[in-house]
Amino acid sequence: MTNPLLPRWDTPFQIAPFGAISDDDFSPALDQALVAHNAQIAAIADSSEPPTFANVIEALESPCRELDQVLSVFFTVAGADSNPKREELQRDFSPKLAAHSAAITANKALFARVAAVWDARADLNITDEQQRVLMLTHRGFVRGGAALTGAADKRMQEIKGRLATLGTSFTQNLLADEREWFMPLGEGDLEGLPDFAVAAARAAGAEKGADGPVVTLSRSIITPFLQFSPRRDLRETAFNAWVARGEGGGETDNRGIATEILSLRQERAQLLGYNSFADYKLETEMAKTPDAVRGLLMDVWGPAKSQAEADAEILTEMMASDGINGDLEPWDWRYYAEKRRKVEHDLDEAELKPYLQLDRMIEASFTCATRLFGLQFKPLDVDLYHPDCRAWEVTRDGKHIAVFIGDYFARGSKRSGAWCSAMRSQAKFPEVQAPIVINVCNFAKSDPALLSWDDARTLFHEFGHALHQMLSNVTYESISGTSVARDFVELPSQLYEHWLEVPEVLAEFATHAETGAPMPQDMLDKVLGAANFDMGFQTVEYVASALVDLAFHEGAAPADVMAKQDEVLAGIGMPSAITMRHASPHFAHVFSGDGYSSGYYSYMWSEVMDADAFAAFEEAGGAFDPERAKALEETILSTGGSQDPGELYVSFRGRLPGVEALLNGRGLAAK
Repeated sequence: MTNPLLPRWDTPFQIAPFGAISDDDFSPALDQALVAHNAQIAAIADSSEPPTFANVIEALESPCRELDQVLSVFFTVAGADSNPKREELQRDFSPKLAAHSAAITANKALFARVAAVWDARADLNITDEQQRVLMLTHRGFVRGGAALTGAADKRMQEIKGRLATLGTSFTQNLLADEREWFMPLGEGDLEGLPDFAVAAARAAGAEKGADGPVVTLSRSIITPFLQFSPRRDLRETAFNAWVARGEGGGETDNRGIATEILSLRQERAQLLGYNSFADYKLETEMAKTPDAVRGLLMDVWGPAKSQAEADAEILTEMMASDGINGDLEPWDWRYYAEKRRKVEHDLDEAELKPYLQLDRMIEASFTCATRLFGLQFKPLDVDLYHPDCRAWEVTRDGKHIAVFIGDYFARGSKRSGAWCSAMRSQAKFPEVQAPIVINVCNFAKSDPALLSWDDARTLFHEFGHALHQMLSNVTYESISGTSVARDFVELPSQLYEHWLEVPEVLAEFATHAETGAPMPQDMLDKVLGAANFDMGFQTVEYVASALVDLAFHEGAAPADVMAKQDEVLAGIGMPSAITMRHASPHFAHVFSGDGYSSGYYSYMWSEVMDADAFAAFEEAGGAFDPERAKALEETILSTGGSQDPGELYVSFRGRLPGVEALLNGRGLAAK
């Protein structure tokens, strides 16, 4: 029988036929796809024709359909619906794929042809977009080690393979810790928890096969528990389990893995002639240098720390009024911050949450895209990889634009966090292909599904990434959609979060789950008035993580990753009642792969731009100003990586922004 992963799919919009695919299909399909891709690469490298843009660069841009299909399906289910077989396959595939990629970069005949086209670039009659693709291709080969020879070349291949294996192990260890731990709750332990948190705990208990409600390490369950439970002892137990992911000893301990990853990254950078991995990694980003990154982070750290320390004094007084003497601890902060928010803003998350129904928030994100960019969303009835998934066809003026898939609920088989990926990216070469884009989140499942304010922001954030993919309008897949500098990729996503806070959007879509009544005006005012509540805490936990990430990758790799983390936190004066958002043993952004390594700062770098970019709408005709929306699509959302990101932003805004917009947006500017 034909392996269902390999033929061109005769399905609606060529969506993967998930129902026909079994786990046993992946390994043989990958082997066949790698053979096909190797033949494609060999034909380019060994050609006797003089190297040209068409027979080298465009030939490399021509996708290996079989390999793309296998990997798009596998990595979708491996991240969002894993099982022991898929985890085993991932451990097998990671070094195999790393070796395959490394062999392409190390192919001297292929690199010679790429270099020949690059050297002749001044005489080529090609478009600006093609010049960009040529530059990125050549740069990618050089940065991948293509110019290395002898022992250095061999060592580079070894490092790449080992890093792939370690990244997979880090991710799977983290998933195992998150999957295995839960804390049973007796009926008396539910005191103080709002109905939505109790419902989520009961649903989690049913999923775990427990006799009653449980707290798990899913952020959408543990965060409300830390916010609302008056049981300080249970909060401490849950919090300590949450922050100890990846450092519990035994087979799933990630500390040694993280240390080895940092050592190998530093060696890799030095093989390529860089002083540090941070120098290597940041060279291609907007920031360019570690000093520029640290400058931004420290500009924000001072005001954020001052605000957090002032807030800590207030929370400590509240704790003392409850008869608890001693220091404010990390497991106390969210509980007393929530009580403070209720007092100062008369805003209770338990009262707010019924107005933030998942289905209505999805509708809100779609409607904003309709008003801004003319997109329409029609539900699709197609087989997907899990019953919780939903799909929509995206059109504009009757023309098919994309397929959008949403996978919103937490489950034990899904890694933590939220992300956007493209199962197929937009391109026009060698043939027109529309994107298939997926948003994956980890919201607590209930009926109806209700979101926290942070959950709703996450939904809009990931849909901003999806718009970047869906509205892409470039020729070549390698520069399509979110294939941009890491510190630019978060601009569209963080910018889109602003539309959640537009009063008319909330007035229309924030409706009560039981009565259908719109959010009362006074509650709407409180929500918007409390937008920057506890921002000192949020900024400190984020910036601390970004500074630790940066320090990890500057200079010699640390011999002990935890000792280095502690050194950095002590050096910046980390408040004792706040922890890093991601401690090193579960810092998946940094250690599950190279994506955000030395780049976790990029969320804040992009936030400098997103605050300024939304101001452009406010300065014009408002949040839905058609001219600004058109400019946003034409200069940023449709252009992918076809131009330098700084140039793209200036095209949209007329200038680059300063940090003031970010400080004002977070309420941290000097009063």
